[in-house]
Amino acid sequence: MANKDDISMAVIKRLPRYYRFLGELKKNGVVRISSRELSERMGLTASQIRQDFSRYGGLGHQGYGYNVEKLHHEMGEFLGLQNRHAAILVGGGNLGRAVANHIYSQAGGFDLIGIFDRKQSLTGQMIRDIPVRHIDGLDEFCREQRPMVAILCVPEDAARDLVEQLIGLGVKAFWNFSSYDISLDYPEVPVENVHIGDSLMTLCYKISQE
Repeated sequence: MANKDDISMAVIKRLPRYYRFLGELKKNGVVRISSRELSERMGLTASQIRQDFSRYGGLGHQGYGYNVEKLHHEMGEFLGLQNRHAAILVGGGNLGRAVANHIYSQAGGFDLIGIFDRKQSLTGQMIRDIPVRHIDGLDEFCREQRPMVAILCVPEDAARDLVEQLIGLGVKAFWNFSSYDISLDYPEVPVENVHIGDSLMTLCYKISQE
């Protein structure tokens, strides 16, 4: 298998989509599939798929194609989905609830162990069987439970101080739904940004080109 450092981020960002498609094929009882068949389902070229798979170590067999179950398993291992990373979510409003539900139904590799919010009115409410805690208890919780990942569903003006606090408490990575650009202040910290406004502007551009 290729060294992860040798694989471009563009390829890495395509792998979860491959993993999702392969999971659907596996669920539907598909045993093997060729790069051409997969390309027709995903809207990519067969050569792009073969190139991507070979870069991370997934090799097919000429005349046979790819073993769906084996490739799905290997890709999950490559992405690190077999590891379970403890995560907390800060921001228990509508967005936070939606993200928490997504983690339970879709996201592999993470266990949501705590949810926090500043609003007293949300304290004690249950989201996916997890009680919302007041933000005042964040320090004690993190010292005891040692979460590795924080999911931020808070406004930008609250995110900056919160990130500094969480890094001080040992949090190593962020799934960031705020507009605060964590990487500018902490370039060494792994961050995956989800900027909903940016996505909408991109969609607006695509519509305007029609």
